[in-house]
Amino acid sequence: MARKSWLDDKGESTQIDDYAKQTGSFIDAMADGKIVDQEVADQEAKLVDLMKKVEPKLDDEQHAEITELLCELSAYNVLQMLNMFQQARPVTQFKG
Repeated sequence: MARKSWLDDKGESTQIDDYAKQTGSFIDAMADGKIVDQEVADQEAKLVDLMKKVEPKLDDEQHAEITELLCELSAYNVLQMLNMFQQARPVTQFKG
């Protein structure tokens, strides 16, 4: 399996979201246009399994760096989602 870069060709933008959208679990969850609790739980279980597989292979320095990367990725995802919701929200003015 060829290594996929985490960044675009210019090294300025993340590719992770694009890769995530190509996974079977994401495609299956999005198929009906709604995300239910079980799909979130299934995704968390998959994430936990991968963490259990990868974490023991890391030395302390790698672990610290990847922990920081995962935290920043999570923050980015939440901020991106909130920004998208805010932009999609209709702008109305009170006419009382």
